[in-house]
Amino acid sequence: MSTSPPADRRTLIADTAIGLVAAAGLRGLTHRAVDAAAGLPAGSTSYYLRTRTALIGACYQRLAELDLADVDGGSPFGTAPPALPRTSGRGPADRGPVDREAADREAAAAALAGLLYHWLTVGRERQLARFELSLEAARNPELEADLRRAGREPRVRAAGIVAALGADRPEEAAELLVAWTEGLLYDRLAGALARSRPAPDLAELTAVARRMLAAALADPA
Repeated sequence: MSTSPPADRRTLIADTAIGLVAAAGLRGLTHRAVDAAAGLPAGSTSYYLRTRTALIGACYQRLAELDLADVDGGSPFGTAPPALPRTSGRGPADRGPVDREAADREAAAAALAGLLYHWLTVGRERQLARFELSLEAARNPELEADLRRAGREPRVRAAGIVAALGADRPEEAAELLVAWTEGLLYDRLAGALARSRPAPDLAELTAVARRMLAAALADPA
């Protein structure tokens, strides 16, 4: 039986709930099921998160924390993807600005590909749970604010990255990059051809990431 402190208890509950959704979908998400799977006394989950809406909102927050940890290279799975660059223009002093820009963009493409590969392999179940949980906000208006709050920081982080890479309109570029990343993940994990696709390939994902970044960073029409 768990004796973790309150902050850790909330994290345990959210992580367990995410795991249940990954395994059985939203139909498997109940307070009683979380208690049992987490090894908590009966009623623990409802004590911390009284309603199903509150439980799903906690999952949104935890999923955002985990994804941002991956972006920063601190994956809790033990196979951390490479960290995305925060600034541009770093390199040997004799490297010209065009070379630096190209090198920075290539590093960003490699890092983004690493994230995609990570989320399509080791982090696959978490991403499937994230998609399923996110759809619930389309049906339950009470969850909209929680989902929006959870999605804000990843977009802020993406805007900082594309700004460092030279985007003229970083917020717009970040929205595109996030949308394309989400679309690619959904297509590879749950799309019509997901089960017939070959295993994720880092070289192929790197080529895709280059194209995504190039399009996001292109001068707006």
